[in-house]
Amino acid sequence: MISRIDLRGDALPEGPALRDLLPRADFDVAAALEKVRPICEAVHHRGDAALIDFAEKFDGVRLDSVRVPAEALDKALEELDPAVRAALEESIRRARLVHREQRRTTHTTQVVPGGSVTEKWVPVERVGLYAPGGRSVYPSSVVMNVVPAQEAGVESIALASPAQAEFDGLPHPTILAACALLGVDEVYAAGGATAVAMFAYGTESCPPANMVTGPGNIWVAAAKRYFTGKIGIDAEAGPTEIAVLADSTADPVHVASDLISQAEHDPLAAAVLVTDSVELADAVEKELEPQVAATKHIEDRVVPALKGRQSAIVLVDGVEEGLRVVDAYGAEHLEIQTAEAAAVADRVKNAGAIFIGPWAPVSLGDYAAGSNHVLPTGGCACHSSGLSVQSFLRGIHIVDYTRDALADVAQHVVTLAEAEDLPAHGAAIKARFAGGEQIGHSGWKVPEGK
Repeated sequence: MISRIDLRGDALPEGPALRDLLPRADFDVAAALEKVRPICEAVHHRGDAALIDFAEKFDGVRLDSVRVPAEALDKALEELDPAVRAALEESIRRARLVHREQRRTTHTTQVVPGGSVTEKWVPVERVGLYAPGGRSVYPSSVVMNVVPAQEAGVESIALASPAQAEFDGLPHPTILAACALLGVDEVYAAGGATAVAMFAYGTESCPPANMVTGPGNIWVAAAKRYFTGKIGIDAEAGPTEIAVLADSTADPVHVASDLISQAEHDPLAAAVLVTDSVELADAVEKELEPQVAATKHIEDRVVPALKGRQSAIVLVDGVEEGLRVVDAYGAEHLEIQTAEAAAVADRVKNAGAIFIGPWAPVSLGDYAAGSNHVLPTGGCACHSSGLSVQSFLRGIHIVDYTRDALADVAQHVVTLAEAEDLPAHGAAIKARFAGGEQIGHSGWKVPEGK
């Protein structure tokens, strides 16, 4: 059901050579880009009419309006299962606790007497958030996107999720209920690339946004790439990934269940076990069979994901080598199920989120750990972070110098400007100190008392 990659015996290669040995899904955003281009431009030129036509084409429903009426949000919350409401409320509470601590404060550095640089943090003015609605419904993604944006102080928040034919063209009612719980009243029935284009260009009903965040399929990723430079994005999210670094102390029942938990997202989902224990590998393989048989999305998601080239059991000589492998892989979700798991986790350099020991499965992080589940995929954890309050903030430097403070460094500024053959830069300094004295080829000195 799942392949093996044996990296024991020989010394592990470095860098890209090691990454090339590891499993990864095929996810060709560049190819998808050409297909989303005409969709995005149709939204640009035809606005809401294009969104309505695409909802009919892709979602099988003809909309009267893409904007979800307020009464639909209220109705969804009123009819929400009380147990689901309680779970969402707890998820929101925990996410707020974590994300509130991420807020940045204005800080001033006194560089020299009379010269300071202040960094102030300003939230993005308007964001468009995306909650997928294809194979599954993701109210948890509503929470993970909205909470950090709100805690960052974003004033204008809009959310889009695909129209659903079975709900009269509205997004899934649990999505709407989550929006209502969070106080988001600007919601649109738009999916995939059309939603990203709506936020990027704006339409008659939806003002343009400065930034778009949220997970989605390859069409969402391609649309984000198309608009990079016009709007801010969080990341080009690919299929979900779990990597488990485990030794002989791990419980194969836990490991198998955690691999399956991510495999049920999508047939391209990646499930990777890295271990130095052949006995554990054998036990996990054996355990996968009954657990897969007992789960729901077997043929359309779980089995294709586990059998795909993106999933494997990777055998290594020891935990030390295992650390090198998971760092090269850069997993979206990384579980550490080894002896002294916390100490091992502390040595990991590349991961979207790390889950320590047997009682912190990825499923906890997906819903109610307080952490964010919008995380880098496809190895991007080697250079990028997950969604946070910081994602919605812009740092602005404020420079405040007195005459004396500028005079103290003026000669250095002029020298560097002339070294770069940008004499007008230096002239902007000299103009403030008439009568400056030339020193050598490129030096310059502020006149005394000027």
